[in-house]
Amino acid sequence: MKSNKFLFRGFASHAILTIWSISIGMLLYFTIISSFKTNKTVFKQLWSLPEKLNLVNFQNAWSNLDFGRYTFNSVFVVIISVTLIIIISAPASYALTRMKIRFAQPITFFYLAGMGIPFQLLLIPLFKIMASLNLVDTLPGLIIVYTALSIPFTVFLLTGFFLSIPSELEDAAYIDGCNEFQTFFKIMVPMATPGIVTAAIFNFIGLWNEYMLALVFTTGTKNRTLSLGLYSLYSSLQYTSDWCSIFAGSVLVIIPTTIIFIILSEKLISGITLGAIK
Repeated sequence: MKSNKFLFRGFASHAILTIWSISIGMLLYFTIISSFKTNKTVFKQLWSLPEKLNLVNFQNAWSNLDFGRYTFNSVFVVIISVTLIIIISAPASYALTRMKIRFAQPITFFYLAGMGIPFQLLLIPLFKIMASLNLVDTLPGLIIVYTALSIPFTVFLLTGFFLSIPSELEDAAYIDGCNEFQTFFKIMVPMATPGIVTAAIFNFIGLWNEYMLALVFTTGTKNRTLSLGLYSLYSSLQYTSDWCSIFAGSVLVIIPTTIIFIILSEKLISGITLGAIK
């Protein structure tokens, strides 16, 4: 009975994942091929390949989206935010899991509690704080908000990786004369590199696609990110029925995350596997 139960659960989970993957693949396929079509053929030939590559859609999206400025804003904000998140979260995770710190467990639960608070509840107090510091509608202000709200999840993720590292390596480093900082930077960080890369990828993808916080904390057009720019592109082109340019803008936005995932996919998979083993 137990074997049949586990078999049914495995079949059900694989079926759900297969249906989900096919649905996402079809949406991506439709978005990509539609970005090369004309507005006359996009709905007449819904799933067929375009007879001719229409690159004018990308030109329209680029000019209407102000892609250069918004790309720079997104790249700057996301890279600085992810760097700060890792710099803060990695030592905190190491200290909470490997060092004998008083109240380490309550502090860990404190971080976990931060994951359970919807960030929508924090929008008003965060906005008041950032406004009092004159950081609303600034890229540094958005970086601070992204970093602060991403630390709890990253600490939770990295604690699993540091716990999976054998303690014998740490003991050997102490025997060789390493102090806490040397052990962390020379032993623990190289061993936890797959986990750190995994956390960086998760944060990069999440912050690259983030919309709500960017909408609240960037009130003007100068400091908009790509997610806000894509919505403004949709708002400006929906009444002209230029759907192909909207699809082209969507393709331009998803290209960076796709490239990063392809390059670092092996690190991501190895990191997830490492974090699951304790």
